[in-house]
Amino acid sequence: MAERKVALFGGTFDPIHLGHTAVAGAAAAHIGADKIIFIPAKCSPLKDSLPSASDDDRLAMIALAIADNKKFQLDDYELKKKEASYTLETVRRFQAQFGSDTSLYWLVGADSVGELQYWYRIAELIDVCNLCVMYRAGYKPPDFIRFESIWGSDCVEKLQRNVIQTPLIDISSTEIRNRLAAGLDVSDKLTPRVADYIHKHGLYQSEAEY
Repeated sequence: MAERKVALFGGTFDPIHLGHTAVAGAAAAHIGADKIIFIPAKCSPLKDSLPSASDDDRLAMIALAIADNKKFQLDDYELKKKEASYTLETVRRFQAQFGSDTSLYWLVGADSVGELQYWYRIAELIDVCNLCVMYRAGYKPPDFIRFESIWGSDCVEKLQRNVIQTPLIDISSTEIRNRLAAGLDVSDKLTPRVADYIHKHGLYQSEAEY
């Protein structure tokens, strides 16, 4: 029986946009993943601020964005936690759920490379799953040589093997929030259902517009 492959895609998704779904689809094809699970984070241990949209709104927008792709799923595990979520703990939870016959892949963007050394028990995370860094527009291709003296050559070689050359789509959630606050159009950056949801619920509007 062939080993099952599951990719886990964490992030704030505030809001989820076409770049997220495009790179997730490309990563799934590259890995040969049976499914990709989107896991919105309540808050990042490395960030002081909380997401702009509520947990419920972000969940709803992700569900709308991935509804047409049978390989895409949504899990609110991290949102249910009262404390900050650590990727290693989340991976361990899914390992327990899927069992030893499933290989797990954790997807991150190239913009996170500089932060990896500060992640909770990062060397252990690299060891227990496939940490896949995806290309991102505006950032250099992932290179981990600078971390060899910290993590060792085996970890660095594994990271390099798991780099995924995803499409370079120049969209960011920060840009979308800023454009919405300024009353500008973002329909080309979101699925229509997510754009409609944001408009209907008045998300990301500046205080002056209320």
